[in-house]
Amino acid sequence: MTAPRSGVVALVGRPNVGKSTLFNRLCRSRDALVLDRPGLTRDRQYGRARGITDADVTLVDTGGLHDSLTISAAIDDQVMLAVDEADLVVFVVNARENLTTVDFEIADELRKSDTSVLLAVNKIDGISAGNEFGVSEFSKLGFNPVFPISSTHGHGVYQLVESLVAQLPVQDATPSETSPGSISVAVIGRPNVGKSSLVNALADDNRCLVFDEPGTTRDAVRVRIEKDERNFDFVDTAGIRRKGKTTDVVEKFSIVKALAALKSCHTALLVIDASEGLVEQDLHLIDYAIDAGTAVTLVANKWDKLDSPARLKCQDQIRRKLRFADWISIKYVSALKKTGIVSLFDLVHVLYERGAFEISTHELNEVLKQITTSHPPPVAQRRLIRLRYAHKVASRPPTILIHGNQTDRLPASYVRYLENEFRRLLGLDGWPIVVNFKKSVNPFSGRKNELTPRQQKHRARIIRHRKRK
Repeated sequence: MTAPRSGVVALVGRPNVGKSTLFNRLCRSRDALVLDRPGLTRDRQYGRARGITDADVTLVDTGGLHDSLTISAAIDDQVMLAVDEADLVVFVVNARENLTTVDFEIADELRKSDTSVLLAVNKIDGISAGNEFGVSEFSKLGFNPVFPISSTHGHGVYQLVESLVAQLPVQDATPSETSPGSISVAVIGRPNVGKSSLVNALADDNRCLVFDEPGTTRDAVRVRIEKDERNFDFVDTAGIRRKGKTTDVVEKFSIVKALAALKSCHTALLVIDASEGLVEQDLHLIDYAIDAGTAVTLVANKWDKLDSPARLKCQDQIRRKLRFADWISIKYVSALKKTGIVSLFDLVHVLYERGAFEISTHELNEVLKQITTSHPPPVAQRRLIRLRYAHKVASRPPTILIHGNQTDRLPASYVRYLENEFRRLLGLDGWPIVVNFKKSVNPFSGRKNELTPRQQKHRARIIRHRKRK
């Protein structure tokens, strides 16, 4: 039995050659944005290849090298970081286009990197069936063998994967210790508030692309950070603007992925620009997080840019606007100066532990009794609303089901009171509480007591007797 292989494989090439499509096919996912537009991928996107025998392969999707965008130098740096950490590079070129000077430049850079390279000639499905696929032109790049593939339809991908796995290093025979479950954290916010800078500061590495231009981040980029023997998965997301200002199709896809990351993560860091304060769009994002059932922490970034009077004004404005959700923790940080960020790890871990919501039914009912005794439910149509008992339904978010009668007549204000009191008494600050109700049903409702023939005759005799009187 051969030993399993493992390693990191980077997908490299110029823009729009199909790297992200190949990444999605090998990972069997749609994590990487795909569109027929150059320069779509910018950050390094990590994923695990699926269905590749027993090999443990980590794939890195990268941005297009030597693009004409103003941000291209920063993208190139991210690509070369991926090449440096990879055990193997798959150099992807486009079969539908002739070789360009950029392809030769990339080939020269890869040769200097001392990393093994496989050449994948993508988009062979665009070549007419009557012509043989000639690899001679692409052999000029100096990499052999050449693998003709179609990332879209899967042609030739299996042969590429076989060769790829054969060149990876053999996995260490001694198994590594299994790490505990990671805490996933979505980093959300409006464009250009410093989300990527914050993730880089937390990771103490230039992991995410940072550029002074709104809309730099497009994919939801997952960054694994180990701190105090705990694993955290921070997901850097694209900036979410107001719906009316979102017209570009790429930005729309980016926002969809950002909101999807919000739903799949345990907690969320909502990053705002402290110099701008809490604006309307930030409040909408808090609503999104609450609806998604995600714990929320407000992170006011760029705190170093404010003087003392501006800081007091910012704190007052945030407290005033957050009165509807005063259970949200607030942190004032500077990602640039790396001040105030270390405490975020502890806060995220505390929120994660709180979200487990470990409580017995007896304890929960004692709390419900305390809440309803302090402030009983209102009367509906001259009938008392009774909340009889409660039990836990789910964790993260903490979900409670309360049984009672006429619960559908409870006003929204009393439901909010229940949520706030459960949060206060059970120590669930930072989490949205979900309280559902189940109305008691009268088992005899709608049932008619039918009289037997003998009872009907008896009833008729009584009626006649009363009429005679």
